[in-house]
Amino acid sequence: MKSHTVSDFRKLSDNLPSEIQKRAFRTYRQWSKNPFAGSLMFKRVSESEPVYSVRIGQGYRALGFLEGDTVYWYFIGNHDEYERELKRL
Repeated sequence: MKSHTVSDFRKLSDNLPSEIQKRAFRTYRQWSKNPFAGSLMFKRVSESEPVYSVRIGQGYRALGFLEGDTVYWYFIGNHDEYERELKRL
């Protein structure tokens, strides 16, 4: 499975605390090796859209849409922001 970030994701990431940015990078490396590692909690979160989430530590999540064999990451934020984003799907 491949992975790309879109500009919205990069903008959101740039505004996160530096520790969360580092954690997101470590998570990305782990996801690249094994997207289905249990600690990542990589899962589909929408029945109508091919949108998936991954856990970035205890309080942060990233969202991406699957197209073919590639996940395009478009959101990263704290859990409250993540919940609001899910409601928009």
